[in-house]
Amino acid sequence: MTAEEVGARLAEAIGADVSVSAGGSFARPCATVPVASWVDTVRTARDALDLQYFDWLSGVDEGDEGFAVVVHLWSLTERFGVLLRTVVPRETPTVPTLTGVFPGASWPERETAEMFGVEFTGHPNPGKLLLPDEFEGHPLRKEFVLAARVAKAWPGAKEPGESDTGAPSRRRARPPGVPDPNEWGPDKGKLPPEPAGRRERPARAARRPREEKPDGGSE
Repeated sequence: MTAEEVGARLAEAIGADVSVSAGGSFARPCATVPVASWVDTVRTARDALDLQYFDWLSGVDEGDEGFAVVVHLWSLTERFGVLLRTVVPRETPTVPTLTGVFPGASWPERETAEMFGVEFTGHPNPGKLLLPDEFEGHPLRKEFVLAARVAKAWPGAKEPGESDTGAPSRRRARPPGVPDPNEWGPDKGKLPPEPAGRRERPARAARRPREEKPDGGSE
């Protein structure tokens, strides 16, 4: 059965537009449905198309559009899969839980909740799954600051590549995207101003191509 044929069956079953992504034999029909009909749509797809196997569920940060929750279902008898997605606003990222349709959705929903901050209403056990209780923020959101060196100092006495000869330490520069530890992190407002040499490393300019000399050489 081709992806287009599966997409037509899915559209007829759930009454929604279905798109088929590129990918040849690996293409998956995908339908975007309203949050209000999220659970009913997944249940209908399961029963009408024999999509009895819950493969995975996750989230996608769509920027200003909000957060998408995506589930992949698979038919073990006819061997095809479909993607169903719903989008929620960033201000109120709330989606009904699918645990009443697929009990196996419990852990993927918990992971998506802590990584993206999406709330799954009606979930029987909404506690954290991977992150410690004291962790703040949602690591897979695009605005989350990836600054491991700020949150936790380098565990060794030296930076990688520094020698034991007692020579002065090389000038250290923060990688792009890592904030000043005096502006973000556990030491915010507690440190002296950062020296100029420790500021964020500027992006490297593109190298100028070498010009050829008339005699065939180059400068």
